[in-house]
Amino acid sequence: MSHNTLFDKVWDLHKVASLPGGSDQIFIGLHLIHEVTSPQAFGALRDKNLKVKFPNRTVATVDHIVPTDNQSRPFQDNLAEKMIETLERNCSENKIKFFNIGSGNQGIVHVVAPELGLTQPGMTIACGDSHTSTHGAFGAIAFGIGTSQVRDVLASQTIAMNKLKVRQIWCEKKLPNGVYAKDLVLHIINRLGVKAGVGFAYEFAGPAISALSMEERMTICNMSIEGGARCGYINPDETTFRYIRERLCAPKNKNWDKALKWWQSLKSDENSIYDDVITLDASKVEPTVTWGITPSQSVGINQEIPLLNELHPNDQFIAEEAYEYMGFEPGQSIKDTPIDVCFIGSCTNGRISDLRVAAKVLKDKKVSINVKAFVVPGSEKVAKEAKKEGLDKIFIDSGFQWREPGCSMCLAMNSDKLIGNQISASSSNRNFKGRQGSPSGRTLLMSPAMVAAAAINGKVSDVREFINK
Repeated sequence: MSHNTLFDKVWDLHKVASLPGGSDQIFIGLHLIHEVTSPQAFGALRDKNLKVKFPNRTVATVDHIVPTDNQSRPFQDNLAEKMIETLERNCSENKIKFFNIGSGNQGIVHVVAPELGLTQPGMTIACGDSHTSTHGAFGAIAFGIGTSQVRDVLASQTIAMNKLKVRQIWCEKKLPNGVYAKDLVLHIINRLGVKAGVGFAYEFAGPAISALSMEERMTICNMSIEGGARCGYINPDETTFRYIRERLCAPKNKNWDKALKWWQSLKSDENSIYDDVITLDASKVEPTVTWGITPSQSVGINQEIPLLNELHPNDQFIAEEAYEYMGFEPGQSIKDTPIDVCFIGSCTNGRISDLRVAAKVLKDKKVSINVKAFVVPGSEKVAKEAKKEGLDKIFIDSGFQWREPGCSMCLAMNSDKLIGNQISASSSNRNFKGRQGSPSGRTLLMSPAMVAAAAINGKVSDVREFINK
């Protein structure tokens, strides 16, 4: 088993007890909730006449079901309105901090918590959302949990878990120009597969990881769940501390000095023992696009969709299913695939740096007449900053629709959906069948810069042709 890794240290610090059957009871430092997975959990507390144990350790926002075109209340969707009303009532009754629409701090839960400084090194963080792994970018151990565990955290501030193994993914050198964190994590998932991380925590490390900004690191950790890992994390460093320092909820004055001293001690030791180590060369990664129905089914922009006999036998069945669903032929190039819809947003790539990169590609250019394109900031803070920098004007002038913060078409629990078998160039995290709202809709995952390039040309394109001119 692993030893002296950051994961081991944080786990041991938060371990309350060893339970019969081999699992541990783990204290959760920060609990994040939203409107989708919390109603049943609060209902279960009421059924048992229980109170929220530590309401000051739970923070709420609304993101999944909020419309991005018109957020006036009541929502046009009656179910969405009922869900936000339920969250408002539950937070009010239990004295839980709620960042509602119009507060200035509403947005996607995994965008809001980091930008407010709620996410900090050495924490355990839980949320009823699989992409809670995002927060591991700060040196936290963050888990997505189900509704029954949301109930448990509300009632006891703990969950029962089996300790994970730890795999280090060491990324040598640096990413080339025009290649981004999204490309790197898609490359990693392609290499290891969507099931390789089952039972593991992923530690991302190496020169390529250290060179990433905090928002890029969040993209990497966000998609560790797509590789099957329960969580992903990066050891905190000066980049981490600079990001947190001026945030609203960051420690202040003497408390900052104390926190910083502790955070600086929180990292995997040089002699750490890992259950597995994978090494890859980040300098060889190119812009990457998914072609199938899992995030591991991807290729570099200049590669062809693999032939069946080029794949591992275990991957051939799902590949055949993907060929049929996507309407692609084995051996065809992914480049120049026609695109119907372009979506920039999500907890993976809806942050201000993502919008800056895409806007740089789009500046003084126009979206193809055949493409519907829209951009959804990850939070009200992101939207405010983007408008301050004039990014919204660049998007609008190019032909993108500028929307209000929310999860939007990432999972289409709102009015943003694909129609029929449209093909979407998406900066989101999942390309499952029907993920973006249509049972036959097709999703190609890529970086925000690549989505911008696809919007301009109306087809999958190499963004380096734009930024290297």
